[in-house]
Amino acid sequence: MVVKWAGCVSLGPDAEEARVAPAGGRLGATNMERYGGAFEEAVDGARQQERHYQLLSALQSLVKELPSSFQQRLSYTTLSDLALALLDGTVFEIVQGLLEIQHLTEKSLYNQRLRLQNEHRVLRQALRQKHQEAQQACRPHNLPVLQATQQRELEAVEHRIREEQRAMDQKIVLELDRKVADQQSTLEKAGVAGFYVTTNPQVSASGLPWCSPGDAGSQRSNSLWGFIIGHWGARPRVCRRRGGGRN
Repeated sequence: MVVKWAGCVSLGPDAEEARVAPAGGRLGATNMERYGGAFEEAVDGARQQERHYQLLSALQSLVKELPSSFQQRLSYTTLSDLALALLDGTVFEIVQGLLEIQHLTEKSLYNQRLRLQNEHRVLRQALRQKHQEAQQACRPHNLPVLQATQQRELEAVEHRIREEQRAMDQKIVLELDRKVADQQSTLEKAGVAGFYVTTNPQVSASGLPWCSPGDAGSQRSNSLWGFIIGHWGARPRVCRRRGGGRN
């Protein structure tokens, strides 16, 4: 039945119910989507919380194996914050990038020192050969004077070698200290607990451990950063303590 009223056309009550029904269906679907999304968020939150607890427990176990002086600097809050940082792969990417830079730096410095050692070895060999030839050509009565002169020359060369080695070692230490400061600054800016820029050697030595690529080995490290690298599937590294922890 079609009813005309006020210039409009009504299709009757049955048709009106049919017309309204789809709107109600859409509303129900929207509610289901909303509830479903909230449920998924709750599940994800529970998973994150459980994962955080697992990481925190693992970190606490690692800390128990450290000397007591280190344990005192690693509070529950610090470990909890560090575990939270591990939930995000960004921290791993940052650490990997820093390690790659450290790899290149240490390799370059090692090669520089190796070249210097080779130069010193060649210098000693040349000086020794020179002295032997001079002694063979020297007349016996002039030999004591020649040997005294050669001894002074040898001492001067050894002094030069020691000074060059000392200068090279100082250069290496300063360069590594700069890299450590860069690492500390980068990790501090990334919000990783326990890191800040410091030149205090006691603080740097007793703060959070920092991996040394030059000490790479098959044995799993008992350090926190060794745990970080191991957690993300990279090759375990034996680490030395480089990070800074506040007093």
